[in-house]
Amino acid sequence: MTHKTKKAGVAGKWGARYGVKTRKAVATVLEVKNATYECPQCKHVTVRRVSRGIWKCRRCDLTFAGGAYTPGVLVAGAPTEAALIEAARGKPEVEAAPETPSAKEEE
Repeated sequence: MTHKTKKAGVAGKWGARYGVKTRKAVATVLEVKNATYECPQCKHVTVRRVSRGIWKCRRCDLTFAGGAYTPGVLVAGAPTEAALIEAARGKPEVEAAPETPSAKEEE
């Protein structure tokens, strides 16, 4: 079995091979993939990945489809989780700069 180090994390099994950037990128993906998530039904942090896109709660045995690396699926154009959290906290949105009048409108 491979061993991990504190500094390298899950990418420690590759040692000095493949380059630092590649190992760090793969390590972040693997950490997200292997994490446990909150169950949408029982609200316990017991959801684990079964296979690509299949997630299962260990407590209530709920099996559902989700993303390949996280249970939630990001849809293009939909607000991200960070945007929803900021909106819930009451953080004001950034407004567009007002338009400047053109020279023709002033005359």
